[in-house]
Amino acid sequence: MQIPNFPESNHPLVRSLFNQSDQELVTLFQRHPDSGKYFTAIFCRYSPIVYTLIRHSARSPVQADYLFALTWRQIYHVLVGLNLETQSNELANLQNWLINQTAFSINQIELPPVESIHYSLKTTSPPLWCYVEQALEQLPPTLRLMVLMSQTFHWSETRIAAYLQAEGEAIAPGEVAIFLQEGYRMLEEKLPTDIRAIYLGENILQSSPA
Repeated sequence: MQIPNFPESNHPLVRSLFNQSDQELVTLFQRHPDSGKYFTAIFCRYSPIVYTLIRHSARSPVQADYLFALTWRQIYHVLVGLNLETQSNELANLQNWLINQTAFSINQIELPPVESIHYSLKTTSPPLWCYVEQALEQLPPTLRLMVLMSQTFHWSETRIAAYLQAEGEAIAPGEVAIFLQEGYRMLEEKLPTDIRAIYLGENILQSSPA
């Protein structure tokens, strides 16, 4: 079994955190919600063990990649709201906590058939997916729907316009392209600065919070 390689592991913003302890990374992640590098560093540190556990339980590589991404999305949402004071003993060993979260995903998440999965691990790393999803939630509903139909389901502008017209939105196919460009611009703008640097290659100088 080959464990995927994640290029973000070599990004300077991520490498600068390699000496931080697990507890420090979790604390920084919670204290600085506008920064994505702390969660990305946790992901890079523990993705091999999480992927190994999932790959041995999934029926196909496509389902394994999708469950891997769903597991990290679940980890992201749990970590955001985790009370460190009540969980300090458990998080003293973050690896065990992540193994438990992974086991929960394996046992509880019902995966769709391979042909219904649109996710590609090579295209979208789980941390980027988490932050894109967070940014999508901040878009106006119609704009968010158009972006999802275009990027997730690869619908044409004509098909998107037809769907929206059926839902009572008077939008012509030519206007869809304009709205999509605005949606992509807003989506990128709402991503954390360091996530844009790590995944989109923006050359942004950012000082690390103390």
